[in-house]
Amino acid sequence: MEFPPNQGLDQDEVDEQVADAIAENEVVLFMKGTELMPQCGYSRKALGLIDQHRDEYETVDVLESLDEFRAALNEESGWETIPQTFVDGEFVGGSDVLEELEERGELAETLDAA
Repeated sequence: MEFPPNQGLDQDEVDEQVADAIAENEVVLFMKGTELMPQCGYSRKALGLIDQHRDEYETVDVLESLDEFRAALNEESGWETIPQTFVDGEFVGGSDVLEELEERGELAETLDAA
């Protein structure tokens, strides 16, 4: 069985998907994998931290077109790594930043800014 190379989305589609997700959701997490099956430890950590404070938020699996998502997100945030969290259209950070906010007792307030 042959698997064709990256059959993901083109850059314009990803740029639009990223912009729409940020604009249309109070809280959105761009992650590797899904809520049920995170595909990296950092995404799992970010998911767990957000879950402690929010019942409703959007997740976007970037694995289908990783390079394109990385480029689109870098345009939005200036940040190259994934996961990335946005609240009310503003970039908050990756799992490390979420963890720091949690340690300072500020994550609930940050996520509730919506």
